[in-house]
Amino acid sequence: MADHDKPQVLLLTDYANVEEKNLKPLKKINGFYVRPGLYEINGASALPDGVNFTIISHSATACELVLFKRESRTPYAIIPFPDEYRIGNVYSMIVFGLRIDEFEYAYRIDGPYEPDKGLIFDKERFLLDPYARAVTGQSAWGKKLAPEGFYKARVVHNDFDWGEHPSPSVPLKDSVIYELHVRGFTKSPSSGVAHPGTFEGLREKIPYLKELGVNVVELMPVFEFDETRGARTVNGKPLLDYWGYNPVCFFAPNTSYTAGLEYNREGRELKTLIKDLHDNGIEVILDVVFNHTAEGNENGPFFSFKGFDNNIYYMLTPDGYYYNFSGCGNTLNCNHPMVRDLILSCLRYWAFNYRIDGFRFDLASILGRNEDATPMNKPPLLESLAYDPILYDVDLIAEAWDAGGLYQVGQFPSWKRWAEWNGKYRDDLRSFLKGDDGYARAAALRIIGSPDLYPPKTRGYNASVNFLTCHDGFTLYDLYAYNHKHNEGNGWNNTDGSDDNRSWNCGVEGETDQVDVRALRFRMIKNACMVLMCSRGTPMFFAGDEFGNTQFGNNNAYCQDNEISWLDWSLLDKNREIFEFFKYMIHFRMEHRILREDTPIAGCGFPSVSLHGVRPWEADHAPDTKTIGVMYAGRDEKGQDDIVYLAVNTWWHSQEMVLPELPEGLFWIPLADTAREKSAIITGEEILDQRRYVIHPRSCVLFTVRRIDPETNA
Repeated sequence: MADHDKPQVLLLTDYANVEEKNLKPLKKINGFYVRPGLYEINGASALPDGVNFTIISHSATACELVLFKRESRTPYAIIPFPDEYRIGNVYSMIVFGLRIDEFEYAYRIDGPYEPDKGLIFDKERFLLDPYARAVTGQSAWGKKLAPEGFYKARVVHNDFDWGEHPSPSVPLKDSVIYELHVRGFTKSPSSGVAHPGTFEGLREKIPYLKELGVNVVELMPVFEFDETRGARTVNGKPLLDYWGYNPVCFFAPNTSYTAGLEYNREGRELKTLIKDLHDNGIEVILDVVFNHTAEGNENGPFFSFKGFDNNIYYMLTPDGYYYNFSGCGNTLNCNHPMVRDLILSCLRYWAFNYRIDGFRFDLASILGRNEDATPMNKPPLLESLAYDPILYDVDLIAEAWDAGGLYQVGQFPSWKRWAEWNGKYRDDLRSFLKGDDGYARAAALRIIGSPDLYPPKTRGYNASVNFLTCHDGFTLYDLYAYNHKHNEGNGWNNTDGSDDNRSWNCGVEGETDQVDVRALRFRMIKNACMVLMCSRGTPMFFAGDEFGNTQFGNNNAYCQDNEISWLDWSLLDKNREIFEFFKYMIHFRMEHRILREDTPIAGCGFPSVSLHGVRPWEADHAPDTKTIGVMYAGRDEKGQDDIVYLAVNTWWHSQEMVLPELPEGLFWIPLADTAREKSAIITGEEILDQRRYVIHPRSCVLFTVRRIDPETNA
């Protein structure tokens, strides 16, 4: 190549000075003036007098930029990247004279077609930019793509004003996480919002979140996804890919969650939501899906990654088929350097462009698999995320298993940075709370922070995210209303969804008007809430659990865009006592630091954490044990002694529990007893003049201590 034919490469330092440098076009291609672009900036970026386009492909032989008028399916211009505009595996080009609100774009990539080697290039297909900041074609919820079936991208203005308010910066140990689905949270008419099923609808509910007391919301997937993927009708009811765990593009927000069109300002409504949540002291965690994409297996659609570098982006068998450790058709090849860089770039993008406070990684064990699918001891991707300087203050939470049988709860590679959804907390506490034999010791360990799974010296004190419910499985109400899953409406003959629910219907399957059964169910819900909020680690619960929302026994409502998955806000008034109890327990947790971390030793000499049985200091973990006590002791923010005692009786008989003896002048005070009718919160001060308390069947009691002057009795 002659010197005058070599591309005049722009550096990142040139990016901010394009106008001052008066950079000129070097070529004219199909009527457009172009020059080599900014090779270090992936995707499409607006410049003062044009747009920079950069894409990567290892095995491509040619690349074309394809331009469309807004919402058109027919291109108005095709601009081939000159061969000399490729450096290494990167194609980059500035196209002058483009106004970003006048076009949409895609690519066409040529290259070898050798399926047994995983190479399936097709120069006739329009491909979505993997780094696209906005995706067209999915803005109307439930509307299928046109028959041509391809996506286009838009260039996005990045001019949102975040103001001067910083993020709340809530440490994990102080967090109470509230998991929700953006659409399902307000889609029901009972939500009473002006913009149901949208980011704006959720923003309207911020006062409710403040009243409840949660300080972190975890949003189920908001990356662009195709809810019509696999759409079908069962018993006359349309079913969609409602949850959103099949991403189309990792950098683009789901435009069908917006209340209005956001041409070239996609993400503005989501950013407004995040800003207002932050202004109200609430952080935002995103549920992210980097284990697979919506392209599926060899029989699935072909719209992006398959056409750029199929054999790099996906884990393939030696003969070119797709490994399926995600259960969704393909598995992203996360530890390939190119894919690793994409994921890291994506998370950085969401962290500094959307001010996201944390990420929960779906099927995160896949992120630790090598390119040959074997688990790695020190996965480069997980280590990179743990030490990345931009993500330094961002919470990293792993769902520490995958659909290929790799279960890593308590063993996920962490570098003291990664927390985990503690699946063993869910399983052990569900079993113990419903009265199963053999779970007393496991339950006690889960409550005090699962030190058997997360030794503080190697995992720190913030590794366990404790939960009894999440989007996947029964709601808390259904956990005590159904013995068995009822997923018939999903169309798979009730074969989908977990059979290991550890649930109990309290005597009647499903809805009932029996007063005693309903009272028992409410007590079991309150038991679960009290235990969760009194456990070391980070509590998380699913939206609607705080007022007894039901999915009518469906424990896999991924396809139900209807009353099964939409929160029924009328239950907030009907089940007000549950909501008030959740509020109380969240507030109590916030008020007592000793529930969240070790503090200086209490003056009375009690250890920071201790386990008990029906007699103090005598933890009984025999197979038939159904009663445990957990005591926390330390100092509050004022340096005063603070002691909290949690008593749990899952037996069907009352138990008399003797509480630990206190120093002179201190007395035990019961604060909440789930066996009490209607309100489990004890409003008047009840002083125990003895250390004995009768705990009724299937109930929990919460105690603290009070110093009382014997002369004034105050």
